[in-house]
Amino acid sequence: MKILFLTDNFPPEVNAPATRTFEHCREWVKQGAAVTVLTCFPNYPTGKAFPGYKNQLYKVEYMEGIKVVRLWSYMTANQGFLKRVLDYISFAFMAFWAGLFTKTDVIVATSPQFFTALAGGALGLFKRIPWIFEVRDLWPESIRAVEAMNTQRILDWLEKLELLLYRNATCVVVVTDAFKVNLIRRGIKAEKIEVIKNGVMLDVYQPQRKNKILLDKLGLSDKFVVAYMGTHGMAHKLDFLIESASRIKDPSVQLVFIGDGAEKANLMQRIEELQLPNVTMIDSVTKAEMVDYISITDIALVNLKKSDTFKTVIPSKIFENAAMRKPILLGVEGESQDIIEYYQAGLCFEPENETDFIEKLMTLRTDAAFYKTCQAGCTDLAADFDRMRLAHEFYKLMCRITNKTIDIPIKIEKQRHSEIA
Repeated sequence: MKILFLTDNFPPEVNAPATRTFEHCREWVKQGAAVTVLTCFPNYPTGKAFPGYKNQLYKVEYMEGIKVVRLWSYMTANQGFLKRVLDYISFAFMAFWAGLFTKTDVIVATSPQFFTALAGGALGLFKRIPWIFEVRDLWPESIRAVEAMNTQRILDWLEKLELLLYRNATCVVVVTDAFKVNLIRRGIKAEKIEVIKNGVMLDVYQPQRKNKILLDKLGLSDKFVVAYMGTHGMAHKLDFLIESASRIKDPSVQLVFIGDGAEKANLMQRIEELQLPNVTMIDSVTKAEMVDYISITDIALVNLKKSDTFKTVIPSKIFENAAMRKPILLGVEGESQDIIEYYQAGLCFEPENETDFIEKLMTLRTDAAFYKTCQAGCTDLAADFDRMRLAHEFYKLMCRITNKTIDIPIKIEKQRHSEIA
């Protein structure tokens, strides 16, 4: 089977969309598929091409059997709505034209920005072949949630375009049960929606001893490390965590923020204003380095702005940290909270509730028996969200809608999380 995948994020970028796409495509290649990925030159989130790359018209490279076609796009930092839209539209335009000359049996186009999906839908129409809309975020609903744009008329138009793409797609793949409920409520037929959640590659993320060299390098050897690793954006409400840090009394607790994004400069300025010795800011690290940085973590911090929209999401960083037995301190309500509580993989605090955040953090810091219970829960959670199995589930879906046979038997076991109330 020939698979064409459209995504504006791909390694060496290290955000969740890039990781999910790469790990899925790698497994499909192992199943015998010929996979071509249309993507940008890596530049997220700074808007500058990564070392070893330059923004040119077209370049082909191969990564673990995946044919990666990199296309020119307008590059901008992950800030400023209009500039980002120009970025998205430029890639969608280039992906459409490159896709016209790529032979394929099925097209997959991934959000959260759905201009990529628009290119996928147009290619499916022109080529008269099935196309799958993979929905990792309800966009533009998430724009409303973070108040990144206040022009109601434009947002209403974008939502109409969103619904048109859902209806036009052969199949819609969503990453949470709540997303499926949302789409059904808005008139999308349930039978065309498949839920394939995020997960973790268990052969990569495994429990290991703390990297003492890294701890010494960062000056954290005597600290209880509470780490947030990921994008520093408007949706993540990291300013709340920094304000809360000023009221943590235990001098051994160190909040560590690893990554980059639109809000990082503002966060660093606030840390300087408050003169917080218990907060450490670290630039983005490579995918290969992530395991070492997770290893030095005592608690994995996952946080989003308080919003009904974010009750439907499941941040992928939950699974990577759980696989390495790092208890989760979660500031997200809804489906994510259900998972953490079901597996007893950590504690959940009310988003943007400072008192609740500090109390839950200190419970994990001081209750050694409960901490070990959470570690065991993390192991169970990770086992049920094995990304290799989820990628195989996606592959079976593509075989079904293209009427292709599966040459290699795939064993799909029922997930324990399906029992969550």
